[in-house]
Amino acid sequence: MEFFRNTNIDFLGKKWYFLGFSLIFSVAGILSMLFWHGIPLGVDFRGGTLVYVKFAHPPNYGQIRSMLDHAALHNAKFQRLGDPSANEVVISLDEKDTKETDLSKGKNQIISALETNPPQGKQDLNNSDKVGFAAVRDSLVTRDPLHAAPAEYDRIARQVLDVLKEHGGVLNSIDELKGVVPDAVVDALKQDFYTSDFGIRGADIVGPQVGDQLKRQARLAVGFSLLGMLVYLWFRFELIYGVAAVVAVFHDTLITVGAFSLTNQEISLTVIAAILTLVGYSMNDTIVVFDRIRENVKLMRRESLAEIVNRSINQTLSRTILTSGLTFLTVLSLYLFGGEVLRGFSFALVVGIVIGTYSSIAVAAPMLVAYQEWRVGRSARVPVSIPAQAGKGKGRAKA
Repeated sequence: MEFFRNTNIDFLGKKWYFLGFSLIFSVAGILSMLFWHGIPLGVDFRGGTLVYVKFAHPPNYGQIRSMLDHAALHNAKFQRLGDPSANEVVISLDEKDTKETDLSKGKNQIISALETNPPQGKQDLNNSDKVGFAAVRDSLVTRDPLHAAPAEYDRIARQVLDVLKEHGGVLNSIDELKGVVPDAVVDALKQDFYTSDFGIRGADIVGPQVGDQLKRQARLAVGFSLLGMLVYLWFRFELIYGVAAVVAVFHDTLITVGAFSLTNQEISLTVIAAILTLVGYSMNDTIVVFDRIRENVKLMRRESLAEIVNRSINQTLSRTILTSGLTFLTVLSLYLFGGEVLRGFSFALVVGIVIGTYSSIAVAAPMLVAYQEWRVGRSARVPVSIPAQAGKGKGRAKA
């Protein structure tokens, strides 16, 4: 199947437009990383705590910020998680000064900040970290509202926790248990428990030392992948092919990371996995073009390298559009419908596939031609010396 046949687009004739496009996005990304948002590293790299919170009502983000600031958590960040109707928020807190033995400190700080005026002597039924089966059962056994055996209260405690789970871990009121457990049990629970406006769904904690180690390993992974590609293309083609391909991939990585900085989206481990994926994808597309160039160099010996490169790009254009287009539609669907968890991963692939396909045509191929023209021009500037003996012989022959 082909979308384009016998195309004759002068890609190299538009190289200055391509250069301008690359410079605009590369410089914008670099300026953002240096002066605006920096490189927005996620909790995986900077170390810290992610607390996943579900609210009983639509969260008031201004109020959340005020409560965090009141608790001296001025650097905390928060964002909506998933569908707005789920009322879920993820709150992140840097813990660069926290020791590995006290990694729960940040999590407890966030919980304390969100708890406003809790009733004295009561436990929060919505906070699953503090209340469990044993706490509910012991409360009922002590109060003994039904004058029943402890085994009966075991069953009722499990019912209470099941209802809590069905409501996503957050109840608007203890009265929501009515109809499931006897009213006397509900009244007894009110004596020892209350329901806050939020519940902790989970937490991810990364210590500062682990974050630094992951950061170093991420750099090594990207660096070694580029070095491996360079060596491979050096042996398969020529050194200039490998250099051109690595420059193109570095160009893709720079623009992708710059896009994260410009949009102020955090770079997590999944984003690094996406960047490594696009490194391989972009390199594969570049190799396809280079392989066709190598074949055409043998077949079209009388034509210039620029004409051969243009012909090769046009010949592989249909394949490029089909493979890149279908992959782009897949990752675009993942970005639109994959949810917040996959948002960074899919965003990196959406940007990377577009830029990677572009760089194979607009960066790697023109570099080959530019290098060839530079080498030919350099050879033409080297003066050709005439041996002295040959000059004397010509003089005698003329005489």
